[in-house]
Amino acid sequence: MTDSNKPAPKAPARQPIKAVRGTRDLLPDQTPLWNRVETTARAVFARYGFGEIRTPIFEETSLFSRSVGEETDIVSKEMFTWEDRARAASEKAQSLTLRPESTAGVVRAYIEHKLGETGQLQKLFYIGPQFRRERPQRGRYRQFWQIGAEVIGPQTSGAESPIRDAEVLEMLASLLDKLGVRDWKLELNSVGNSDDRARYNLALREALEPVKARLCPDNQRRAETNPLRVLDSKDEQDQDIINALPKIADYLGDDSRDHFAQVLAALDACGVHYTINPRLVRGLDYYTRTTFEFTVTTGLGTQNALLGGGRYDGLSEMLGGPRAPGIGFAIGEDRLILTLQAQAEADGAPTAAPKLDAYIAPIGPAQNSAALKLARELRREGLTIEVGDGKFKLGKSFDTADKLARHIILLGEDEVATNIVTVKTFATGDQVKIERTNLVQTLQAGA
Repeated sequence: MTDSNKPAPKAPARQPIKAVRGTRDLLPDQTPLWNRVETTARAVFARYGFGEIRTPIFEETSLFSRSVGEETDIVSKEMFTWEDRARAASEKAQSLTLRPESTAGVVRAYIEHKLGETGQLQKLFYIGPQFRRERPQRGRYRQFWQIGAEVIGPQTSGAESPIRDAEVLEMLASLLDKLGVRDWKLELNSVGNSDDRARYNLALREALEPVKARLCPDNQRRAETNPLRVLDSKDEQDQDIINALPKIADYLGDDSRDHFAQVLAALDACGVHYTINPRLVRGLDYYTRTTFEFTVTTGLGTQNALLGGGRYDGLSEMLGGPRAPGIGFAIGEDRLILTLQAQAEADGAPTAAPKLDAYIAPIGPAQNSAALKLARELRREGLTIEVGDGKFKLGKSFDTADKLARHIILLGEDEVATNIVTVKTFATGDQVKIERTNLVQTLQAGA
């Protein structure tokens, strides 16, 4: 065989492209639970006077380095940052970052749009994706979703009042109860004001100096750059050393002590149970005074924090804005979903999406148009409907309908002519003739 007669080599098979590691698709059988969570959150937030804010998913890198802190793991290790090159000689390149959290962006918007000039308290919530380059694990992704809220305003608006802290915590307790989250636990602490933190940081550095060589490498680095972060460490080998470190409660000034006492008193009055955790510092640079976490016992394993937050009375000034005390939180929605799924599994409760009200099976292609017309009428009445294809064999239509819907509506030439359709209810096996005028009522009654 000559070279010209040789068969052409086969092109290599193309490998399918998959989602990037640390991201995933949420498919239609999963999203109903997500939608229920978000709908519930929106309803609860509305009752407390919160309005929605939507900020860009990327910001100038300096927004996060100035607010979250240069020495935090988020800024030093986990941000997705790139240089946005200039497109014209008159433009400058700038460093941009996919948001790793949303508080900084919300406060930036508060400053940029001069919301403080209204003199009113701003109560803002958001729902959206965040991005961190961390090692993917159960409940932690590189693109993850948060539900969060911020309360911020000028001092004259009452933004600094302990009642704001307590109201946020009471709202979160109500939200978790409304969603059916069981056995949640609220832990809180006070990290004081900037002067308190400065005194405590000095004491912490002195206490860490003789023992830091015995810490894990990450904690040795934190002991130098951000000692508060050592207290957040989950490294089991370091826990005895960490437990022996000074407690921030011993370094609080009178104002901070009084503020925290008022928060606790308001929670007591509302019947919201809590535990004071003296090691809870949440080492982001902008936190002051009240810090908190809600943890759960189901679905998340040892990394059981469901949400967290705290007060950030100096963040607006950090970002070049006016004095604007604030407090906020972020719920890890991915982790909340895992918790609800684990609880439902433990209860033997279904987590699948509810079935549609009906599946319309046209008998023969000639009835397709009539089937679509009927579907339009039923959907206008608020029913959930799927339409088959007249080319399907009747057995296939029944199999498909049984998977998707509670009823199947058979629509043949006689049904179209007489306006009497055949309806089968899968749960009971009953099959009856129903006049078109009674169809909506029948389907609604069987919901």
